Amino acid sequence: MRRREFIAGLGAVAWALPAQAQQSDRAKRIGVLMNVLATTETENLSYVTTFIQAMRELGWIEGRNIRVDVRWAAGDGERARTYATQLIGLMPDVILASGTTNLSVIRQANSVVPVVFVAVSDPVAQGFVASMSRPSGNITGFSTQEFSFGGKWLYLLKEVAPSLARVAVMFNPDTSPQSKFFMAAIRAAATPLDVQVVTEPVQATADIEPALANFARVRNGGLILTTDSFTALRYSQIAELAGRYGLPSIGPVSDFAKNGGLMHYGADVNLPGQFRGAATYVDRILKGSQPGELPVQGPDRYTFVINLKTAKALDVTIPETLLATADEVIQ
Repeated sequence: MRRREFIAGLGAVAWALPAQAQQSDRAKRIGVLMNVLATTETENLSYVTTFIQAMRELGWIEGRNIRVDVRWAAGDGERARTYATQLIGLMPDVILASGTTNLSVIRQANSVVPVVFVAVSDPVAQGFVASMSRPSGNITGFSTQEFSFGGKWLYLLKEVAPSLARVAVMFNPDTSPQSKFFMAAIRAAATPLDVQVVTEPVQATADIEPALANFARVRNGGLILTTDSFTALRYSQIAELAGRYGLPSIGPVSDFAKNGGLMHYGADVNLPGQFRGAATYVDRILKGSQPGELPVQGPDRYTFVINLKTAKALDVTIPETLLATADEVIQ
C-alpha cells in the first residue's frame, strides 16, 4: 500500500517513495518549486494535490512511475535560490515552477531540464520565452497578468480619487523582479495624470507599516500593489494599513479586494486550472514533446472588483460608471 510522507523543515514538502519500494528504471522525477507557504491550509496544499491528481489521471502514479519532490519558497527570494539548486541537484526530468521568482532562479541554475511554469506575468516581456505561440528553448507554461495593467491601476485610482497626487508602488524586489515592467507602465500613465510615482520596496513584514506611514504623511496619496508572492501573503495586513493611513488601494488579484483592499483589476487566474494544465504539459514532455514547441497559454478573462465597505471607510465615492462595470461589488 502506498503511503504519503510529509517532510517538514524549512517549509519543504516532498512526497517520497515508500521505504520498502524500489524506484524502477522507468520512473520519472518531477521537481516542483512553489511560491507560497507549506501550511495545513487547504488552498496552498491543494495546488500541488491538484497537480499530482491530474498526473494520476494521465497515468503517472507517484511511487510507481514518477517521484515528485516539492519545495516551498514562501515568498522568500533566498530560499527560492536554495531550493532551485536542491531540485536541480536531484536531476529531475521536468521542473514545475510557480511564480516569476521561482522561474527566474531555476532558469539561472539550469538551461537543460525542461521547465513548465504557472502564475508568471508576461513571460515574453521578461525574456523567459521567445513568443507565446512558439516559446523555443526549454521553458513553457501558463501566464497571468500583462504589464500594461500598471497604467490601468493608476487610472482607476485617479477615477475614484480625483485629488490623487502621489501613488506608492509597493513590492519586494527579491520576490517581484517583474515589478520593473509594471513600474514602466505606471510611470507612463502618471505623466498625463500629473501623479507622482514613489517606489516603496519592502523586504520584511516589519518594513510595511513604516513605509506606508511615511508615505501617507503627505496628503492625496494612493497605493498600488504589483504581482508579488511576498505582498500576496500579507494582503490583509497591507489592506488594513492602507485603510488606517487613508490610502485608496488597488491590487493585481481579487484576494486583495476581498481582504480589505479598495479595488482589484487584472486577469482572472484560475490557479487550480493552471496546475491541471501544467500536468498535461509535463505529461507531454515526459512522453517526448519539446517544451519550446508547446505554446504558452494565457488567461482569457479579466475581472474588476470593488470593496464598497472599504470605500465607505475611506470616505471615497465610487462613480456609478465604475460600479456598473465591476464584476463583483463587496458590500
